[in-house]
Amino acid sequence: MSAASFERGYNAFKEQIDAPIASYFSSCIHCGMCAQACLFYTETGEPKYTPIYKLEPMRKIWEQEYTLFGKLKVLLGISQKLTDAELAEWQELIYGSCTLCGRCSMVCPVGNDLVYMIHKAREGMAAAGHAPHSLIEGNQRAINIGSATGVGLPTLQAQIKNIERDTGIKIPIDVPGVEYMALISAIEILNYPEYLSSLAKIMKHVGKTWTLSSKGFEATNAGIQIGVSDIAKELLMRIVNEAEELGVSTVISPECGHAYMVIRWEGPNLIARPFNFKVQHIVELLDEWREQGQLETEGFEKARLTFHDPCQLARRGGVIEQPRKLLNMVANQLVEMEDRGKMNWCCGAGGGLAAQEESEALRLKAFNRKRTQLKTLKVSQLVTACAHCREHLEEGLENNDMKMSVVGLTEMVVKHLVDKNET
Repeated sequence: MSAASFERGYNAFKEQIDAPIASYFSSCIHCGMCAQACLFYTETGEPKYTPIYKLEPMRKIWEQEYTLFGKLKVLLGISQKLTDAELAEWQELIYGSCTLCGRCSMVCPVGNDLVYMIHKAREGMAAAGHAPHSLIEGNQRAINIGSATGVGLPTLQAQIKNIERDTGIKIPIDVPGVEYMALISAIEILNYPEYLSSLAKIMKHVGKTWTLSSKGFEATNAGIQIGVSDIAKELLMRIVNEAEELGVSTVISPECGHAYMVIRWEGPNLIARPFNFKVQHIVELLDEWREQGQLETEGFEKARLTFHDPCQLARRGGVIEQPRKLLNMVANQLVEMEDRGKMNWCCGAGGGLAAQEESEALRLKAFNRKRTQLKTLKVSQLVTACAHCREHLEEGLENNDMKMSVVGLTEMVVKHLVDKNET
């Protein structure tokens, strides 16, 4: 990178340091508690994976540019200015060893939001040209095709055709004036089409009107993962525009923790205005219908099972008891992990890590934390409510030769729905 390019990148990085970031760096007491909350540290023992250390380039810029002591250190030659080589070295730490799970933020004794800091650091890294190529390419595909994985409308339409043939249920697209607009992630379209099939069956069961959008169906947001707000906003507006044009009252986030975080919590901030529709995760809706007596189920799972809390859904979204209430409708052998709910351990693949091939070995090593959670439970089935978690859990279990099936919660509930046509 040329000196001029680095200077532009450096200035962009510097602009990410706002009042919260400055207060977090000022208040950090260097206790190291965040290290014990990070599975990349606990499973490797390497100090470089301590969450606050991952932010060292940003801390250095903050100190040198915005504190008197830092400026004096530079003038006296005690401290050297940040270099492009340092940013290149930190790419792995900021992108390749952080899932943005938020567990470190939970344990910080002074309340520093390290996830917010990593988000801002990614904004700076992307502007400085140090984002992983895989995420850059994914963002290009998201802009041009509609999905970071390259899954476009024709693939969705093909899956819809198959589901309609198998279930006999019509899946609506671009229907105005309905109650719900459902989102779906590319990973569900490709690997878990049973989610969309289950959603169609549920909507028929509860008698709700709904639709998909041909222009705004992709739930995941590659712009958030890489740290480019302009891209994140553009991708989000595709959903917002469609929801508003169709006049729906609620947008349904699918079994994807990342999507829920973006559309439910980050969304209004990205577009700088409130939505004129409600956002709910599918699990929240299912639990709402359960409470209203609209979900009629029969029978119980035979397997001894446990539930994996997706980080963005449970820790950052507060959706903790709803999935358990749903599971209690269809399973009577639910066993809880030692760490559950808001303190559950991440699967190890969120925050864009699953898309980075260079991080695969570290991801699988970090999975040892989840393996440790599971090995003492003696369960044969693992249930979750995030397709990205599901994919990595399957990979991790296979890599560790653990014979355990992984099932989506929505799919499990649908398996036990009473067929109203037969009653």
